[in-house]
Amino acid sequence: MKIYPVILAGGSGTRLWPLSREALPKQLLPLCSQQSMLQETLQRLIDWPELMPPLLTCGNEHRFLVAEQLRAIGIEPLAIMLEPEGRNTAPTVAVAALHLLQQDKDALMLVLPADHVIADVPAFHAAVLRAQQAAEKGAIATFGIVPSGPETGYGYIRRGAALPGAEGCYAVERFVEKPDRPTAEKFVADEAYSWNSGMFLFRASRYLEELSAFRPDIAQSCQKAFDGARKDLDFFRLDEAAFAACPSESIDYAVMEHTKDAVVVPAEIGWSDVGSWSALWGILEGDSDGNVSRGDVYLDDVQNSMIRAESRFVAVIGVKDLVVVETKDAVMVVHKDQVQQVKKIVAQLKKNKRTEHITHTHVYRPWGSYEGIDLGERFQVKRITVNPGGKLSLQMHHHRAEHWVVVSGTAMVTCGDVEKLLVENESVYIPIGSKHRLENPGKLPLHLIEVQSGAYLGEDDIVRFEDIYKRN
Repeated sequence: MKIYPVILAGGSGTRLWPLSREALPKQLLPLCSQQSMLQETLQRLIDWPELMPPLLTCGNEHRFLVAEQLRAIGIEPLAIMLEPEGRNTAPTVAVAALHLLQQDKDALMLVLPADHVIADVPAFHAAVLRAQQAAEKGAIATFGIVPSGPETGYGYIRRGAALPGAEGCYAVERFVEKPDRPTAEKFVADEAYSWNSGMFLFRASRYLEELSAFRPDIAQSCQKAFDGARKDLDFFRLDEAAFAACPSESIDYAVMEHTKDAVVVPAEIGWSDVGSWSALWGILEGDSDGNVSRGDVYLDDVQNSMIRAESRFVAVIGVKDLVVVETKDAVMVVHKDQVQQVKKIVAQLKKNKRTEHITHTHVYRPWGSYEGIDLGERFQVKRITVNPGGKLSLQMHHHRAEHWVVVSGTAMVTCGDVEKLLVENESVYIPIGSKHRLENPGKLPLHLIEVQSGAYLGEDDIVRFEDIYKRN
């Protein structure tokens, strides 16, 4: 049987704010290396003959970033499936299973979150091949991480008897919710317990059978969402109404805790779900004082801390056990013991209707990106980059005018019925209410400065008439 990786690339990663945000969540960020966590997950699957091209699932708002990150590392996916909204893992895996069964009625699904760290890739490969023995016989296999300590942030799995004819595979005796510290210490001493990794291997058909048996409401909603799906550019777009009506549930609650065929494969693979800043500190190499630093950082008498500077010089003196993260629009300082409380900051930002939890000042678009430089009463200044061949939508604004100045590259500008080619140091004025478009016909990136002026400067003041990326 062939193994099809299914990469779950949805989610927001609020506990890694201010770096991770709704528009750019942790799986799309380079947290541990120069590549994003999604790219690292995909790289672990390259040059592995047992595996077929991956199927990815992600939110609609991240589709172009996901596609670009795959293109950047030369991976052609089987499909990129768009979730209209997050409904947890059980529905997401169900629609992925339906898609795979159209390709291969015997497909094995290797379900992997896009935001995990796996340091020992050969050991990971070996664990998958062990799980394959059981999955081919109809088992619903999960990977249990051999604990390195009494972690209270993970659920646990207690293994039972070994499976005959499937070396390294064990029946699941029970699943345990996140324990308190004394209970976690007992679990680690017992050695029959593993951390619940949230990674799985099973036949697509078996998963759907079990889901239909235990949660027929989820199975039926997913079937409707899949039946109503349509192709949109390079994406597979599920029916929005049907998927939104689906109950939100995890694989663990929907299937794993009910099926009699649950199997666990204990694995020592250098695994972390990078669920907090302290977890990230724990897996990155530090200096002789236990400090992990990134960016333009000065440290003096600092121990066991993580300092990350994204845009400016950050100096830290005479502290220990802190996490300091700087971005262009936010600075966070928190004790390592309190990093789970970072989500309270995000909740407060939402309550106050701010935007620092949604986007960075640097915002990615399918045609390139823009960055806010200055903002005042009735004006805003942005730095815009348009990729070669990139084309903004034909659009107009009700409340603002725009002035574009080309810094480098070549711009083709449409304003009303006039098309104009602009080069370095040339500019154009776009009046309020004028239909206009910006595109880069050249082979180098186009950089320009945009000055907006008007009574309202919000991003929602856009009326699109034509868009090659089919955005609303």
